[in-house]
Amino acid sequence: MLIKIYPENPNPAYVRRVTFVLEQGGVVIYPTDTIYAIGCDIRASKAIDRIARFKGLNPGNPDMSMIFESMSQLSEYTVIHDNNLFRLLKRNLPGPFTFIVPANNTLGIRIPDNSIIMAIVRDLGRPLMTTSIHDDEIIENITDPELIHENYDDFADLVVDGGIGSNEPSTVVDCTGPEPVILRQGKGILEY
Repeated sequence: MLIKIYPENPNPAYVRRVTFVLEQGGVVIYPTDTIYAIGCDIRASKAIDRIARFKGLNPGNPDMSMIFESMSQLSEYTVIHDNNLFRLLKRNLPGPFTFIVPANNTLGIRIPDNSIIMAIVRDLGRPLMTTSIHDDEIIENITDPELIHENYDDFADLVVDGGIGSNEPSTVVDCTGPEPVILRQGKGILEY
């Protein structure tokens, strides 16, 4: 299923349709402030497993991130003890970054600057497990939502058409050591 949601003013009824699919354990493809991503409710273990297998990740410990809708929601799910790290996150989020932070293992966190996915996460009331739909090769079928729908229709339960996406991934910043280290330079320019 393909559903069009406009970023200027995401229609609450359409957002609710997306969150209903997520609440039922579905897998959704949606726009972010970088490239389109695949995600599911953090409570949907079968959907997490489905995404992991689809992406060729270890289902026991998939290398996925979580999308939060705000720093406030982030603080409900993880504790950032380091004041410098907290300030770094606050300075750069929302934005095109994935921050790897210390948690039980390590956790990739995102707060994208995209009104559609923020409305979905806000309506769901909890974070999404997420990973980009691309591997290392950025191609047209991951920026055009209609092509994404055609190519991923047999996998995703729903594709959100939020317009043509970017083909530049997020900047990945490892914050598990004494100083932040950029693992992948993407769309975001880190403000220290």
